[in-house]
Amino acid sequence: MTSDAILVLNAGSSSIKFELFDIVGGDAETRFEGQMEGIGASPHLIARDATRHVLADHRWAGPDVANHGAALEVIAKELSPAMAGRRIIAVGHRVVHGGPDLVAPVLIDDAVMAQLEALAPLAPLHQPHNLAGIAASRARLPGVPQVACFDTSFHRSHAWEADTFALPPEFYARGIRRYGFHGLSYEYIAANLAEAEPALAAGRVVVAHLGNGSSLCAMRGGRSVDSTMGFTALDGVPMGTRCGQIDPGVLLHLLMTEGMEPAALQKLLYGNAGLKGMSGISQDVRDLEASAEPRAAQALAYYAWRVRREIGALAAALGGLDGLVFTAGIGENARDLRARICEGLGFLGIDIDPARNQANEREISRPGAATRVLVRATDEEGMIARHVLNLLRRSKWA
Repeated sequence: MTSDAILVLNAGSSSIKFELFDIVGGDAETRFEGQMEGIGASPHLIARDATRHVLADHRWAGPDVANHGAALEVIAKELSPAMAGRRIIAVGHRVVHGGPDLVAPVLIDDAVMAQLEALAPLAPLHQPHNLAGIAASRARLPGVPQVACFDTSFHRSHAWEADTFALPPEFYARGIRRYGFHGLSYEYIAANLAEAEPALAAGRVVVAHLGNGSSLCAMRGGRSVDSTMGFTALDGVPMGTRCGQIDPGVLLHLLMTEGMEPAALQKLLYGNAGLKGMSGISQDVRDLEASAEPRAAQALAYYAWRVRREIGALAAALGGLDGLVFTAGIGENARDLRARICEGLGFLGIDIDPARNQANEREISRPGAATRVLVRATDEEGMIARHVLNLLRRSKWA
C-alpha cells in the first residue's frame, strides 16, 4: 500500500538539507532527514531515520554531483529503499525573502518564481540557492505541488513604526522596509512555547536565534513585535561572516571616498565580516573559544555585547520581559557564550544558574528568577511541513 509523504528542502549555496515527513493521522511525522553538502566540490551525503539510525553516508568526487539537480538525483537514488511505499504529494521549500507581497506560504508557479528571482539581490547568500533547489525539484518532480515558505512571513505582524525606515513614505511604498528573517524558526519556537509553556507564550518573550546567521525577535502573545534584522539579512547582531548593524556612513565612505566597488563591498559585508572578519580565524564559535589569539576573544566579546544590547532594546519594545529563549546552533550549544550574553541583564530579571547552563538544561535560569531563560531546539523543516499540509488542505490537492 502506498502512503503519502511531504518532502522539505532547504537549499544553500553548496548544500541541500532535506527531510521526508510521513502523513499520519493528518499530521507530519519525520521519516528521515539529512543533507548533501559540498555540491560541486567534495559532495557528502548523510541521512538518518527518525531513530537517528544512519541510512546513508557517502562521498563522491566533485564532478559526480555538480549542481543541485544532480544532488537531488543522488539523494533519491541513495534513499530509494527508505522511500519504498511512499508517494511524495508535495515539496516544501524554505525561501528567505518574500518581499512585501508574498506574506504567507504559496504554491509555486512561473509567476511566483519571477517574483522570488527579483528579490534575490536582497538576500544574495540565500535566495539564489533557494531558487536553485526549487528549480531542480520542479524539474525532477513535474506535477507535484511545490510550496514556498518564507522567513519574512512571521514578522508581517509588526506595527508600522517597527516596520519603516526614517525615509520619505514613497520608499516604504516601494517595499524598502524592515522585513525581519529567521521567521520559520521563530514561528516554530512560538508554537512550541504555546504547547509546552502556555503562560509564558502569552507574555513577553525575546527569542535569540543564534547561529552562523543570528538575529533576535521580540514576541508578545506568540506574535512578532520587532526583530533585529531589517531590509536584508545583514542587519542586527554580528554573524558568522556578516557584519550586522553598521553606520550607513561607513558604506558611503567606502564607496565614495575609498573607491570600493559595490561587488567588493557586498563581498566584505556578507562574506568577510562578522566573527570571521573580526577574528581573522574562523566564523565557528568553537574555533574561537579554543583559540589563544586576542582577536578571537575580541570577536566573541563583541558578539556577546551586541546580543546583550539587543535583548535590552527588544525588552523595551515589549515594555518588559517574561522570558528569554536561546535557539539555533550557538544558542543551543555555546554554554560559555550564553553566560556572557546574560551577564549584566539582572535589571531585566535575568539570573542564570551556572550549573544548569553548563548542563545545557532546557531551563537555565535560577528557580524563582523573575525572567525565565530557556534553551530550545528549533525545527524550521517541521514548520515548513506544517505549512505545506495546511495549504494542501485548503487546495484541490487536499
